[in-house]
Amino acid sequence: MSPSPSEILPEDGTAGTLVGRLWRAGSPAGPAVIAVRNDGVFDLSATVPTMADLCNAPDPTALARNTPGERIGTLQELVGDLLAPVDLQALKAAGVTFAVSLLERLIEEHAKGDPARAEQVRGELNSIIGADVSAIKPGSPEAEALKKTLMARGAWSPYLEVGIGPYAEIFTKAPPMAAVGFGAEIGIRPDSDWNNPEPEVTLIVSAKGRIVGATLGNDVNLRDIEGRSALLLGIAKDNNASCALGPFIRLFDDTFSLDDVRQAKVDLEVTGPDQFRLRGSSDLSKISRDPTDLVAQAMSAHQYPDGMALMTGTLFAPTEPRKPGGTGFTHMVGDLVSIRSPKLGTLTNKVNHCDRIPPWTFGTGALMRNLAARGLLR
Repeated sequence: MSPSPSEILPEDGTAGTLVGRLWRAGSPAGPAVIAVRNDGVFDLSATVPTMADLCNAPDPTALARNTPGERIGTLQELVGDLLAPVDLQALKAAGVTFAVSLLERLIEEHAKGDPARAEQVRGELNSIIGADVSAIKPGSPEAEALKKTLMARGAWSPYLEVGIGPYAEIFTKAPPMAAVGFGAEIGIRPDSDWNNPEPEVTLIVSAKGRIVGATLGNDVNLRDIEGRSALLLGIAKDNNASCALGPFIRLFDDTFSLDDVRQAKVDLEVTGPDQFRLRGSSDLSKISRDPTDLVAQAMSAHQYPDGMALMTGTLFAPTEPRKPGGTGFTHMVGDLVSIRSPKLGTLTNKVNHCDRIPPWTFGTGALMRNLAARGLLR
């Protein structure tokens, strides 16, 4: 992919504090922490060897802005070398955070992962639930009353528990260092016949639980596998190249704040080799739990000394048939998936089967050895 900077950057260009990672050629080659500025791309690695170091700093924005760094080129020249903009951070995700996604998880569960039954189950569930779950605050007395009613009708579900109950669903999306970045292939399992992208705003959180910025994410989901059993979540979610983040982290400053995240609109476009085109959107203002609540729950009984990236969930659940008379949307190898938000830019990836994508080999140990060989560890 060779997009112009305007196609990948936020609508206001480099007005915000944009940081990321890219692979630098050299001897030895290795990943670099970068700042994307109006006059080019600058390597900050001599000051902050890892993105975790930058995001855990007392003032990440000031550090990113005030560190001169080494100018290594223009974004146009380097876009093909971009990596996921996180490294040592834990890669976490929140599920069932929108009413629409709650309904779709219930459909998967009741259809037992069979897309052919999805429409029938959708109608059945609407009549059984009989309430606008989007108007119910999770953990509220109203939510508890609905729970009792549905339990009495035999309609309770683990998805309802995390959708309207007091505890959010927080799970590990992938190991640290396993995410792919802009332009990389993103993976689906070859044994999945019902799957979709999940365009999400991803919070960047320091070790102390402070949200310092945000980026875009694609939490690829295998609907047929998760639909067979909620206990198959790991297989449905954590596969080679199944987590994409980027293109950059936008740190909070006077141009971008947590309130911008709360109101973020995320647009999705899938363009297939079969000329199929799917468009959709997700609106974070409709989320059922505030981003700060999701972070607090993720860190309520665990520590993340390198910080974390927390995907916040999506209300986008495609049901449009891909073929005439078909049973809904699923990916094809070769799909081009673009996720865009005005303040965060564009994340674009091409779909392939996980076993056809080069295996993930550069983990935390490899990063430490690489940084040591480059003289960047202190």
